[in-house]
Amino acid sequence: VAKYNFQGSTEQDLPFCKGDLLTIIGVTKDPNWYKAKNSVGREGMIPANYVQKREGVKSGGKLSLMPWFHGKITREQAERLLYPPETGLFLVRESTNYPGDYTLCVSCDGKVEHYRIIYHDGKLSIDEEEYFDNLMQLVEHYTKDADGLCTRLIKPKLMEGTVAAQDEFSRSGWAMNRKDLKLIQTIGKGEFGDVMVGDYRGTKVAVKCIKHDATAQAFLAEASVMTQLRHTNLVQLLGVIVEERGSLFIVTEYMAKVSAVSLNFAVKMCLCPCGSYVCEAMEYLEANNFVHRDLAARNVLVSDDNIAKVSDFGLTKEASSTQDTAKLPVKWTSPEALREKKFSTKSDVWSYGVLLWEIYSFGRVPYPRIPLKEVVPRVEKGYKMEAPDGCPAAVYDLMKQCWTLDPAGRPSFRLLREKLQHIRLIAEETSPSRILIPVSIFK
Repeated sequence: VAKYNFQGSTEQDLPFCKGDLLTIIGVTKDPNWYKAKNSVGREGMIPANYVQKREGVKSGGKLSLMPWFHGKITREQAERLLYPPETGLFLVRESTNYPGDYTLCVSCDGKVEHYRIIYHDGKLSIDEEEYFDNLMQLVEHYTKDADGLCTRLIKPKLMEGTVAAQDEFSRSGWAMNRKDLKLIQTIGKGEFGDVMVGDYRGTKVAVKCIKHDATAQAFLAEASVMTQLRHTNLVQLLGVIVEERGSLFIVTEYMAKVSAVSLNFAVKMCLCPCGSYVCEAMEYLEANNFVHRDLAARNVLVSDDNIAKVSDFGLTKEASSTQDTAKLPVKWTSPEALREKKFSTKSDVWSYGVLLWEIYSFGRVPYPRIPLKEVVPRVEKGYKMEAPDGCPAAVYDLMKQCWTLDPAGRPSFRLLREKLQHIRLIAEETSPSRILIPVSIFK
């Protein structure tokens, strides 16, 4: 990512602006210069000290939009944290005297002042004249103007073990400038925010917009995971925007939505790209010790050039972490993950078998005609879905292998990919007829 503007002085140079994304494609005899290409494929020479290598954000749960929020601490604890006195040093805590309210604690002229933050009708206020939607907006306001406080808020006292999200994304090269992002059209609405098509410096992008501070905090983990992943068949993170007023924008490459494809393409999607593409992506996650936990056809997107990519890393975590099973999709989740919260690449393999079934059934909901509450008991007794109409026996056999009750008995993604490639070679020799089918599963 470019740290400065570079105009270039020769035809061999590649001009760029601060914030542009560049790919280093070669080193030179001179360590001060790289050969690089920009987002539209133009190549040229760039000065090494004008760019910053992007790093994965590994702070995970320590990232915070509100690192100055210390939760349930007492008045005395707050005063100890703000010692020695430094005018403008501040923190926010939960109110001990008024449950549900907050307290702003500010060091000023050698002592600590405590201001009650009243929560009323969904708004926050200190003086009942100025109201704010969330704590971030309130703190932002008083960092610019004391507005009745003993002093302007100058320096946050960070909670031990937390890292300011904006600082970490900036340090690692993933912070984008909100001024450069133009939001164009809403393409999806969810419980937590909107997904929009946008333009970032002339590049079409997809933007997940989370506009409530508490919800945005929960999505920081997804953004930090995506900074650590780079693969052709994973939807690529382009950058993150953290706004002082509590909004979070996760900017990714834009993936087109297709409405219909031929059966020939569907077979290739399963056996070559979707099978092999998704297998390659999942194999990459496995090698990097990540478990997706929400692998399903709804989370496989297709680009303009018909490349399938795995998306939605909201539940993706390091393999060693645990998770609340209440949020998991029952029909796609392995029995051991639902029953014992045991997640692994093998639980992703189970989900992958369901994904293959979805594709070959042209987007039907898994376990048709079986009530949701009966799915798990029947599966634990050995039930497996029947093969979709027209599904090759070899592919259905792979699905059943994915649904082996003992996780140790399921194939690896590498083995699955190798078997799919072998089946594909046979399928290409038989050249299936072309029939148009809906692919709503990719929407």
